[in-house]
Amino acid sequence: MTSPAAILGLPKPAWAADEVGMLYDMAHRFMAEEIAPRYDEFEKNEMVDRASWEKAGAAGLLCASMPEEYGGAGGSYAHESVIIEAIAHVGVDGFGIGLHNAIVAPYILHYGSEEQKRRWLPRLATGELIGAIAMTEPGAGSDLQGVRTRAEKDGNQYRINGQKTFITNGQLANLVIVVVKTDPDRGAKGTSLMVVETGEVEGFERGRNLDKIGLKANDTSELFFNDVRVPTANLLGSEEGQGFVQLMQQLPQERLTIGATAIAMAERALALTIEYVRERKAFGQRIIDFQNTQFRLAELKTEATIGRVFYNDCVIRHIAGGLDPATASMAKYWLSELQGKVVDECLQLFGGYGYMNEFPIARMYRDARVQRIYGGTNEIMKLLIARGL
Repeated sequence: MTSPAAILGLPKPAWAADEVGMLYDMAHRFMAEEIAPRYDEFEKNEMVDRASWEKAGAAGLLCASMPEEYGGAGGSYAHESVIIEAIAHVGVDGFGIGLHNAIVAPYILHYGSEEQKRRWLPRLATGELIGAIAMTEPGAGSDLQGVRTRAEKDGNQYRINGQKTFITNGQLANLVIVVVKTDPDRGAKGTSLMVVETGEVEGFERGRNLDKIGLKANDTSELFFNDVRVPTANLLGSEEGQGFVQLMQQLPQERLTIGATAIAMAERALALTIEYVRERKAFGQRIIDFQNTQFRLAELKTEATIGRVFYNDCVIRHIAGGLDPATASMAKYWLSELQGKVVDECLQLFGGYGYMNEFPIARMYRDARVQRIYGGTNEIMKLLIARGL
């Protein structure tokens, strides 16, 4: 099969050259050799085991963009991107490294005190700690101002009460950044971020590992906080009420991360489909020899090429510090929509076999769907883009 990374025939962008490209090769090899052979087991168990996280840490695939002084590799978002792309190109999409690396760890790096960074980041880099961020609640999804989980100050501690749901890495995570209200009367200005090390507190409970349509290998959970007490030193930021601003500052990278998965899965879908239609015959000729097949794949390759060029440009802008929230929203919205379209139309070219779970395209069809929902629904993305018109 033609490599998914090369299926579009584009040269490597400057941001993916040299050591970043070497990291992609290493990450691809790790995922293919260490994760893919056991992936059916992980899907059945509905989580990737902790030992695999620790192996990824030992291989240098956790916290690649964190500074070396905190246990990371001293890279940039470019390094995180190629790890995420390798996961999608190999087809082990349920391994929740992307959220751990490119979403959870940066909150601690950007807003944590020196003591917090030295306490948590090295352990995130080894896989001793697995990270999650608890935003969504049963009554508050894309609308983060609707969060009801409360953190009340009690001496030198905060007492946290509330419920979260749809939390990625929720069953395994032992470091959870919790979005709380420290002052419910101040709306967004009363929102704060609190770090909970789950093994060090009482009153923390994990609910069920949620039964999802796709991404079965990723544990996604309900979390309950019942008078969970954490030190006041676990507040991220110099004072209460900074949480909403912190979330808004980091959401562009989260949305770009979703775009990375989207374009990489689209590339893999095309690679698998081109291989299949070259070999499969119908009515005495290869499926690729039918004009309809050629036209459909020509359209999909064109759109995927446009998507890849757009994504690469977003990465360049983000590394330079110039990716604005509206453009990040465009990347999340458009690339996830493209991902769904490419996977759906590729499945059609597999015919009945595309509907069989033994074929990777079927799993991709299930796994792709959530991309248009999490990280802020695509409808919300359109609202954010429209605000700048």
